[in-house]
Amino acid sequence: MRKTFRGLGAAAVVVAVALVAVPGASATAHKPKTAGVGGAGEVRLTFAPDRDVRSFTFDAHATPYTRPMPGAPHGLPTDATGTVRVAHRLAANGVTVRFAARVDCLVTAARTATLTAVVTEADPLAADLVGRRLGFSVYDGPGGDRVGFSWAVVNADQGPDGQWREGTVGTCMAPAPFAPVTAGDYVVRHAELAPPPTDD
Repeated sequence: MRKTFRGLGAAAVVVAVALVAVPGASATAHKPKTAGVGGAGEVRLTFAPDRDVRSFTFDAHATPYTRPMPGAPHGLPTDATGTVRVAHRLAANGVTVRFAARVDCLVTAARTATLTAVVTEADPLAADLVGRRLGFSVYDGPGGDRVGFSWAVVNADQGPDGQWREGTVGTCMAPAPFAPVTAGDYVVRHAELAPPPTDD
């Protein structure tokens, strides 16, 4: 039975998300489907002593070859659009910090999605994130969904001076989905990368 999006409960922050259907897909079976990931869920970092709770809402779908760039005039097969919303409850003081990001890249495999998004708005406590690209991964599995994210516990980079700092995130770069989902549900729609368009 195919999974459906479930609510997180009254105490959790939930944004209803629906995957965007490909126009005419049902009537034109020969057209390839496009990749997508959607849903809302809550994770706990099992290794964190204060058990901070993080909620992620994804509404992302592939839009291949829609972002031209130098060296890729048609764009890339991983071009995507959509939104990621994050809520992080800080257990130490009971404050919840929220931010939203615009999806720019998505790639999938069976039950797995990796995507990146650039932060467009944030609460004052997270204002330094605006303009930064963050990486996310989602596992939609029978044994339980999982989410990964690029900040806080991964993506350290050592500079020429030998000092360690948080590394930058390129398009479609994210760690494996390491955090188990404790409430909610995600759905990954896999599609193979599309071939580039031909110039007529």
